[in-house]
Amino acid sequence: MPMYKVRPFHGAGGVVLTEQLPTCMYRLPSLHSQRPPVASPPPQPQAVCAVPSPRLLVVILSSRLGAELRGNAHKAEEVDPSLQELEARQDLILKRLYELKSAVDGLSKMTQTPDADIDVTNIIQTNDCSLTANGADLDVMLGKDYGALKDVVINANPSLPPLSLLVLHNLLCERYKILSAVHTHSSVKSVPENLLKCFGEQTKKQPRHEYQLGFTLIWKDVPKPQMKFSVQTMCPIEGEGNIARFLFSLLGHKYNAVTSTLIDSWVDTAFFQLREGNSKEKGAVLRSMNAALGKAAWLVGNELTIADIVAWSVLQQTGSANGAPANVQKWMKSCENLAPFSSILSLLK
Repeated sequence: MPMYKVRPFHGAGGVVLTEQLPTCMYRLPSLHSQRPPVASPPPQPQAVCAVPSPRLLVVILSSRLGAELRGNAHKAEEVDPSLQELEARQDLILKRLYELKSAVDGLSKMTQTPDADIDVTNIIQTNDCSLTANGADLDVMLGKDYGALKDVVINANPSLPPLSLLVLHNLLCERYKILSAVHTHSSVKSVPENLLKCFGEQTKKQPRHEYQLGFTLIWKDVPKPQMKFSVQTMCPIEGEGNIARFLFSLLGHKYNAVTSTLIDSWVDTAFFQLREGNSKEKGAVLRSMNAALGKAAWLVGNELTIADIVAWSVLQQTGSANGAPANVQKWMKSCENLAPFSSILSLLK
């Protein structure tokens, strides 16, 4: 049995059979007609023995491409229902996020502006402030440094004495053994005598290692107060408000979230609006303080906080104390009756 068969090319008697060879490469329907296409019957395939011209190929390909594009456009108009549902959910989520953002912005304005309608002092608990028996743990807050005294170094400009930091120094002296010192930097030509003695007569009677904390004030030509307590391991803390927050934390007071937020708000308001704001902003802050002090003895709750220290200091620095409302005047006298405040008044004379 043969592996495969091949058509014979020779007939009987050795005659070579004729082979029907193709006369063209492929056939295309005729695009030319003498009659209108509607009335004429469909064209019959005719043999084209030559390769179509490039113009004819362009026409054919363009017609086929147009048909495919029309088909794809028709499919695109038919949107998947699952895609429509996903878009609807996305629109709903964006709408809810916008509503939440508007609500948060409204609450932020109510709790931070001086003309706030909400009064959060009513929800402050009476026992929200606690103080440890022996004050704050300095080793926890400042880190342990065996054999060395923890020294807080503050650079301040004598043209604008940071009164709040001086009041806080007096409060720290009531709780810790403080080694205080005042120096003058070479960038300052002269410093008033009362500023050089702002810590009183410092007579070192004990060895350095017996003190709990060092407090060094350097009168220097700086744009804003700067503080360091570890020259090697920390960047300076800048700004009177930020330094005051840090020093007040050494007193060991603990507050809840609402009280802490309200205290920070008063501190920022005192520096950014009461001291640096225009007359309209200052008036709004004084009215807000007068309203708060009409309900309590202090700005936040019933105890002295850093908010009172900073606000009193700013009023003294700006000279706005004389034109303050009645409740603010009464509150300022209450502050000045305390020893840490009264000793600072001599610096303003």
